[in-house]
Amino acid sequence: MRSSQLPSAISADVVVRIVADALLINLAIGAALVARYVNVPTFDGLSVTRESFWEYLSYYRNSVIAFTPLALLVLYFHGIYTRVRSYRRRAKVFLVLRAVSTAYLIFGFVVFQLNGALYMPRGAVLFAWAFTCAFMIAARLWTWLWVKAAGYVVDRQSTSIEDRAIGRVLVIGGGGYIGSEVIQQLIAKDYSVRVLDVLLYGSEPLAAVLNHPRLEIIKDDFRRIDTVVEAMRDVDAVIHLGAIVGDPACAIDEGLTVQINLTATRMIAEVAKGHGVNRFLFASSCSVYGASDEILDELSALNPVSLYARSKIASEHVLQSMADQRFAPVILRFGTIYGLSGRTRFDLVVNLMAAKALFQGSIDVFGGDQWRPFVHVADAARAVVECLEAPLAAVRNRAFNVGSDAQNYTIRQAADIVAALVPGVTVNERTDVIDKRNYRVSFKALNAVIGFEPRWTLEAGIMQVIDAVRAGKIVNYEDPKYNNARFLSEEVRVRLGREQANWEEDLMRRVTTTTV
Repeated sequence: MRSSQLPSAISADVVVRIVADALLINLAIGAALVARYVNVPTFDGLSVTRESFWEYLSYYRNSVIAFTPLALLVLYFHGIYTRVRSYRRRAKVFLVLRAVSTAYLIFGFVVFQLNGALYMPRGAVLFAWAFTCAFMIAARLWTWLWVKAAGYVVDRQSTSIEDRAIGRVLVIGGGGYIGSEVIQQLIAKDYSVRVLDVLLYGSEPLAAVLNHPRLEIIKDDFRRIDTVVEAMRDVDAVIHLGAIVGDPACAIDEGLTVQINLTATRMIAEVAKGHGVNRFLFASSCSVYGASDEILDELSALNPVSLYARSKIASEHVLQSMADQRFAPVILRFGTIYGLSGRTRFDLVVNLMAAKALFQGSIDVFGGDQWRPFVHVADAARAVVECLEAPLAAVRNRAFNVGSDAQNYTIRQAADIVAALVPGVTVNERTDVIDKRNYRVSFKALNAVIGFEPRWTLEAGIMQVIDAVRAGKIVNYEDPKYNNARFLSEEVRVRLGREQANWEEDLMRRVTTTTV
C-alpha cells in the first residue's frame, strides 16, 4: 500500500469532503427506505401502518450506523479523496461507481452473515445503491452539469479541432538522445524537418542526415524568443524534446534547470499557439511517478522525488492549461530508455551496466528491487512519430506512457540479463546508496489509442551495445559526452548562462534602437 494513501494528517479540505459524503450517504439511504416504504403494498402486499413506519425508521438508523463508516473507508482507499480528485470526469465517474458498488457488496455480505441481526429490505438496498451513486457523482460534477444544462459551453474534450496535413516539423532539442533518432525517422518518412538546438554535443548526433535536403538546422538557444519565433515560421507541428535530462544533471544547477525545462517550455508553447500550430508533442518522463509499488497508469497519482520530475510535471500542467480548440498538446512520458542513437548515453542504467560488464567485468547494483519500465530509444522515437501522425482527436490533450508492459523489470533483473549475455560478469549488490525511484508502469493506453507496440526487447538492446563496443565504435564509455551530468560542467553552464545574457542584451539593444 502506498504511503501517500495514508497521510499522517488529513487536510481540512478532505475532512469537509468526507463529512459531505457521509451526509449524502445518509440522505441516499433515507430516500431509498422512503421509496421502499411507500411501495410496501406493492412489494409485500401489506398496508402501511404506524408499526411499519417505526420499523423502517429502525432500519434507517441501523443501516446508517453500519454502512456510513464502511462506505467512507472504501471510498478513501479507492483514492476518492486524494488522487481521483484530479482525474478527468469520465474516469472519476467510473471510480466513484466502482467504490460505491464495492461498499454495497461488502455491506450486503455483512448483512447476510449477521443472519437478521442487521436488516435492510432487499429492494431498499438497490434503491440506496442507485441514490448513493447518483448523489456522489452529481456532487463531484455539479458545476459542469449546471453549465452543461444551461448550454453555455461545450466540453473541451469533444470540441472539434482542425486535423490538417503536416509538411514541416520543428524539432526542438533534435541533437539529443531521443531527438537524433526522431530526426532520422522523420526524414525517412519524407517530412521536412527544422531543428532548433544549441548543439552542445556538436553536430555528430545528426551525422547520418546532416546534409539531407529536407533538414534545416538552426543552431541557437531555444530560450531565445526571437529565435523561437523565427523557427516557428511555416511550421505545421512542434516536437519539444529540449531539456536538461536526468536527475543528477538537473540537480547541478536548479535555476538553470527550471529556466530550460519549464520557463522555456511555456514560452515555446505560447509562440506555437500564437502561430496557429495546433500539434505540440512534449517529452515528459515516467519518473513523474516517483516511488510506488503499484502498477501505474496515466491516471495514477504523480509522486516526484527529483527536480527533473517536478520540472516535467510543472511543464505538463502548463501545456494542459493552454489546451483549447486551437492548441492540442500531447504529452509523452517515456520509460527508462536504453540502446544506441546518434547521441548515445551511458548514464542510463541498462547501457551503463552493459558497458561496465564489457570493460570492467562487473556490475554494481544499488538496491536492486526498484522497478523500471524500459524502452529502446528507437521505439521511443517511433512513438513520437506515430503520435504525430495519429488522428488529432484521438491524442489531443492527453498524456501517454511510452514503453512496454513486458519490459517492466527490477534493476536486479536487468543486471541478470546483462550477466547472461556477457559470460563471466560479476554482479555486486550494494546497499550504501539506494535509488529511491521505483515505478512499474502500464502502457496499455497508447496501444489502445494508436496501436503502438515496441519492437525492441531488452536483450536485443543490450546486444546492440555489446556489438558496438566489440566493433570498436565505443572506446571510452566514461567520456563526458556520454553522460549528461558530467558534460554539464561549470564551463558549459557558464556558457549557457552567458548565451542567455547575450541574447537578452542584444534584444534590449535592438528594442532601444528601434524605439529611438
